[in-house]
Amino acid sequence: MKKGLIGLVSVVALMVLGACSSSTTSSSSSSSTKSSSDASNQWSEIKKAGVIKVGTSADFAPFEFHTMVNGKDTIVGADIDMMDAIGKELGVKVEYVDMDFNAVLASLEQGQVDIAVSGISATDERKKTFDFSVNYFIPEQLVVVNKANVSKYTTLDSLANKRVGAQKGSIQESIVKDQLPDSQIVSLAKVPNLMVELKQNSIDAAVVESAVAQSYVAQNDDLAIADAKLETAEGDAYAIAMPKGSTELADKINSALEKMIADGTIKEYVQKNTDLANENASN
Repeated sequence: MKKGLIGLVSVVALMVLGACSSSTTSSSSSSSTKSSSDASNQWSEIKKAGVIKVGTSADFAPFEFHTMVNGKDTIVGADIDMMDAIGKELGVKVEYVDMDFNAVLASLEQGQVDIAVSGISATDERKKTFDFSVNYFIPEQLVVVNKANVSKYTTLDSLANKRVGAQKGSIQESIVKDQLPDSQIVSLAKVPNLMVELKQNSIDAAVVESAVAQSYVAQNDDLAIADAKLETAEGDAYAIAMPKGSTELADKINSALEKMIADGTIKEYVQKNTDLANENASN
């Protein structure tokens, strides 16, 4: 495995390509966009169309990312496996719409997609605008640094006045602002871009979800997880976002989700796609 910046750039190149999943088509066009005011009828409209449109940002391995499958660029990941299973349970096709993370919830609010699934944390602030499914994954937040600097950043205080990166619009961006108030936040649209900036010493650290952090560290010998400990709150847990008032749709999604949570399927999806992301990086 050839590691370092060359390997990371290869991963970035894969992740930023336009794509569609093996069972769906990724597209920004819509034949049936709807406003949040139609949420009470949303499930009947989805069922009639036979398609549920899912907003996502496929740059967040192992939850959603791009890879080549049978020579075709494809969106894969734990969230994708989860949604494909939910779509099967609901009897509808799943169509993924890939965009920058900071546009995902805006697209949902504007009715361009039916739901949003992209490692989205169900924060109290977001709950004012959207309904959420049950929590399906509680992430730990980690600080990634250059291995050469790992002994320097052992506490949150050691990151004061340092440039700390986070994905724009993500819960990690809020965590940096709240738990590292004396640092200089650097917000970028995509996680792979954060890692490139970190490797080039343009930023001093990056706050990312644990599975994502561990995947990048496994792929790059010059990166490491710092000992600086961040707090994890219940509001950090991942859930599926829906328009306000999506009661019937939420009930059906929750029913499918609760089965996968109870039997450990969600954890299996995360592990499977962590292995896949690491395997792709070594090729």
